[in-house]
Amino acid sequence: MVYKTYYNSPIGKILLASKDNKLIGLWIEGQKYYLGKLNEEIQEKDDIPVLLKAKKWLDRYFEGEKPDISVIYFDLAPIGSDFAKNVWRILCKIPYGEVTTYGKIAKEMAKLMKRESMSAQAVGGAVGHNPISIIIPCHRVIGTNGSLTGYAGGIEKKIKLLKHENVNIIFDMNN
Repeated sequence: MVYKTYYNSPIGKILLASKDNKLIGLWIEGQKYYLGKLNEEIQEKDDIPVLLKAKKWLDRYFEGEKPDISVIYFDLAPIGSDFAKNVWRILCKIPYGEVTTYGKIAKEMAKLMKRESMSAQAVGGAVGHNPISIIIPCHRVIGTNGSLTGYAGGIEKKIKLLKHENVNIIFDMNN
């Protein structure tokens, strides 16, 4: 059974989902790929331990703390391909206040897969389908030229999250 609860954040209402006491989803209301690949019955329940833990993590995050992902990492069980899961593991290593590019992640994936190169677009697809946004920080990925390309939650929310983390980049939506 999949359980859900809601969290009211400064960037909008967030749905948190769990299965087998693992966090499988965190979606901002109205975002692209809302509920991802979930096709099971979902029951609302507010007292699931991993959902409570995720809410506490989000409380700390939105209060301006820098809660370490290690606090909740082993409670995460995002649903996706092995390729996507490897991309999401790389995202988990991006420090607060910093960004990386799709190209850099592609190079890291190429090494991991023992290939000469890897498509930044393939990486972008995995980043865009991240089912546990914010905690798995896909908002910290930008284009090689510094552009704020794509964010399933919307560019405005990406900008708010990056500003919240005091990321030192120019927020030019026309770039």
